[in-house]
Amino acid sequence: MISVSPLDPCPVVSAFVRFLSFAFICILFFMGKKLLILLLLILTSCAEKADLIVYNAEVFTSNYSNPLATSLAIKDGKFVYVGDDSVISKYSSSNIINAEGLPVYPGFIDSHAHFYNLGFFNDQVDIKETKSFREVVQKVIDYDKKNNKKFIVGRGWDQNDWDIKSFPTNKLLNEAFPNKAVVLRRIDGHAYIVNDYALSIAGIDESSYIDGGEFIKSNGKLTGVLIDNAMRFIDNVIPEPSQEESIKALLSAQDMAFENGLTTISEAGISRKQIELIDSLQKSGILKIKIYAMIENGPDVDYYISQGPYKTERLNVRSVKVYADGALGSRGASMIREYSDKKGYFGIIRTPIDSIQSLAFKLAGTKFQMNTHAIGDNANRIVLNAYRDALFNYRDPRWRIEHAQVVNEDDIELFNQKIIPSVQPTHATSDMYWLYDRIGKKRAEHAYAYNDLYEKSSVIAFGTDFPVEDISPMMTFYSATVRKDKDGYPEDGFQTENIMTRADALYAMTIFGAYANFEENEKGSIEVGKDADFIILDNDIIRSSETRIPSTNVVATFINGELVFNRRYN
Repeated sequence: MISVSPLDPCPVVSAFVRFLSFAFICILFFMGKKLLILLLLILTSCAEKADLIVYNAEVFTSNYSNPLATSLAIKDGKFVYVGDDSVISKYSSSNIINAEGLPVYPGFIDSHAHFYNLGFFNDQVDIKETKSFREVVQKVIDYDKKNNKKFIVGRGWDQNDWDIKSFPTNKLLNEAFPNKAVVLRRIDGHAYIVNDYALSIAGIDESSYIDGGEFIKSNGKLTGVLIDNAMRFIDNVIPEPSQEESIKALLSAQDMAFENGLTTISEAGISRKQIELIDSLQKSGILKIKIYAMIENGPDVDYYISQGPYKTERLNVRSVKVYADGALGSRGASMIREYSDKKGYFGIIRTPIDSIQSLAFKLAGTKFQMNTHAIGDNANRIVLNAYRDALFNYRDPRWRIEHAQVVNEDDIELFNQKIIPSVQPTHATSDMYWLYDRIGKKRAEHAYAYNDLYEKSSVIAFGTDFPVEDISPMMTFYSATVRKDKDGYPEDGFQTENIMTRADALYAMTIFGAYANFEENEKGSIEVGKDADFIILDNDIIRSSETRIPSTNVVATFINGELVFNRRYN
């Protein structure tokens, strides 16, 4: 039975139909179907027009007050109805989707990723999942035969996956490429290995030095391995992509994002030039994905502070990305005590402590958010203390710690509702194989402690850090709620005391991500008045068996009610 809403757009017709309810049957008997068709046309013409109707769905709204629904109606890019299947009587549309019981979720928000870089990665040498440096070099040789570029760039090596887990030297690379620059980025983006030709054109020699970086040597000679800030010498000589190449990369990244159900990306550190290119492509209608841009810490920061936050329908520029330290895998993370597998070594502080503190006070007086990369427990302590001092007089700054991987037990108390942990659950399941060797089991007890951080801050935002990790939100969800790798290892899960509930993990990928971007009033949940960013999946990740989660596919992705990715619907 279809109920009539108090907000029925045609109350006169509804009253008329109720008044004639008994006579209706008699009239039909005598006059046939023609009158019925006429009445239905009248009723349909009175229904409110919608651009899209989705019904017969399992809708998980991420809205605390209305967590479940079965139908949606969308008008002018916004949700105008979220409820049961009586939507069919309330709205009419030429675009109607029967979801056939499939689950519908808010569009996923990746709270920490490198969207601009992702597209370029497709044109570089893919050296992920290699088992030795010799295999890495062979992949570069094979790539060069097919592409013959003047300057070769690759990404994805991880010495922790090799039989010999120490950093390599560039000897094999020099033999294969004596007269062409080769730059190979580690999986975490915090180390390069380059050949001697690249070292020479970058002006790097045995006397080179930079704060916050390291030039790895063996017997006093450069090995070609550069850590964190030392990479800047090479960055200065890598050819700048053309605008055409940049556009191609952004559109390629967008395709991958939509295929994985991502509708908003928090871009973790880009330049003004890159932000303005994204803005122009969005305004032209070419780039439809929504971007929350973190300005890379440098000269552009003062420009944006002077202009104030910049906001359009698809772009939000109101935060600054800062690097406190490096990564754990390359031992660049700054630790309070020495590394367990490298005596006397404590990691790297990439941005001087006084600079972190002064920037915090500078930004505290603006509307800009400070989002700081902090992985080691020393880096987290430095940043948390800087935040505490700068934010003492500010009510709702929503500053973020990006990664928050290893936090000293005493410092977890420094997280609060002013400071949001922005974490990447797949980092835990990627690092678990070597974590205890790197920092010891005792310190590791307070690593990737998502439940503890969530309890202190009341909000936690999930991302992937792609292309460091896989772009898939399903693996983010799986790693957070199951704490296993894609092969189901370890059998009982990794540090299961920090397993997140599935509901909380969904919030961390939707409404909490929107909140971390100051956008909770416009996106992050399926609610009337909000942007119609939503996805349809082929598996209910809230209720299904854990083994099915990683293989879950996105059936369709919608942004502002527009179908931008489709496996099934016309």
